[in-house]
Amino acid sequence: MVISVHQPQYLPWLGYLHKISKSDAFVYLDNVQYKKREFQNRNRIRTKEGWIWLTVPVITKGKYHQKIFEVGIDNDDLWCNSHWESIKLNYSKAEHFSEHRDFFENIYSNKWEKLIDLNIKIIGYLLKVFEIKTPVYYESKLGTTETSTDRIIQICKKLNADEYLSGRGGKDYMEENKFEESGIKLIWQEFKHPEYKQVYDGFQPYMSAVDLLFNHGPESIGILKNSD
Repeated sequence: MVISVHQPQYLPWLGYLHKISKSDAFVYLDNVQYKKREFQNRNRIRTKEGWIWLTVPVITKGKYHQKIFEVGIDNDDLWCNSHWESIKLNYSKAEHFSEHRDFFENIYSNKWEKLIDLNIKIIGYLLKVFEIKTPVYYESKLGTTETSTDRIIQICKKLNADEYLSGRGGKDYMEENKFEESGIKLIWQEFKHPEYKQVYDGFQPYMSAVDLLFNHGPESIGILKNSD
């Protein structure tokens, strides 16, 4: 059984969905410390000039040690309107935007209190439309007590997994020998970012997965599957 884990991301990129699709189970790392300037509260969308960040404002003052599941959204900022207007402006002419408009319009019409609820709602929709049926779990409900590499190994054991799928970035911080000592095979994600037609000329990689979805609709599933 292969599992993978990751913090819930806002409007995640294709590599995030690819990793989930290659796993037998996926765990949201919602019980780890929230870090600023990562992808839990922001991601990129394509524009005529290149790309821009869409960033959800979050409450961090005096909350340095807060866990991801605790992070609140700063709704004094009119971010919902701004994000929705940016998405409409840059994707309204995309061939398949109208097929997903209602979902995202509803997302940005609601007032979200917790970042994790917003992220998982969007991720759940993306998993559905990309036909990824991998079961998902929450670390906060697994009763983990370890940190760093030991945390990952503990998650594997709680789900009876014998293989752990890691993104390439894991090479920078994971203690690989601990997996072998624990009888768990460590495997590395093989993801080659696909190049596809975008609404504007010139290709920009590493956008949110909605970029592919709005431009290619049902074809997005095959494009993602062929990105090994």
